[in-house]
Amino acid sequence: MRLSNKIIIVTGAGSGIGAGIAKRFAQEGAKVIVADINAAAGQAIAAEIGKAGGSAQFIAADVTKDASVKALIEATVKQHGGLDCVVNNAGWTHRNKPLLDVSEEEFDRVYAVNMKSIFLTARHAIPVFRKQGKERGGNFVNIASTAGVRPRPGLTYYNGSKGAVIITSKSMAAELGPDQIRVNCINPVFNADTALSAEFAGGDLSEASKAKFLASIPMGRFSTALDVANAALYLASDEASLVTGVCIEVDGGRCV
Repeated sequence: MRLSNKIIIVTGAGSGIGAGIAKRFAQEGAKVIVADINAAAGQAIAAEIGKAGGSAQFIAADVTKDASVKALIEATVKQHGGLDCVVNNAGWTHRNKPLLDVSEEEFDRVYAVNMKSIFLTARHAIPVFRKQGKERGGNFVNIASTAGVRPRPGLTYYNGSKGAVIITSKSMAAELGPDQIRVNCINPVFNADTALSAEFAGGDLSEASKAKFLASIPMGRFSTALDVANAALYLASDEASLVTGVCIEVDGGRCV
């Protein structure tokens, strides 16, 4: 198995892409920590993984709060004796609308979930990775977006937050490389099955709005949770031991 006995935290794993990543990783032998602010959703995914024969534990976490992220990392290390990877998947967006209509509260929430979460997991996971030594190292997989490369109108501050995820991931990779800590990210294109898809479309995920998104993707289909999970699987595995600072675009050619 490609992730045999790897201890991996997946944030926002109670639904959508995060749930897909957690399930795929468990299939490949990882000991998955399903982290989510929604306890019922997170527990359900952990239970589903367990019923399928995988290893999963739910830990409630608010990725915008230092104490909560600290507790998540500490509980993981206490339970499993170490940590191999953090998948920063939890994300948020303001509704698709003119940039002057975005409130300060919406702006702060977008950056807290999409960017501050990376600051906080780095703050608490890097010391664990360093303590484990260079032979084991550790890695981060940050879920960014094609929005950080080819921004769409109406999502200006969401686009900016994902651009920040991309450049921050690259900078982390350059700084942490000597510690054998890898940092990579993934840029998924629009996924019609996530909880945020209606917000991306302005609150109405109609056939017309889906067709508009689809027309911008050369391969003619949206991304799925499994598409993203398979890319994350490679980056989290030892197969990518010399891969750091990259962004894999899972986008059907959207960013070409």
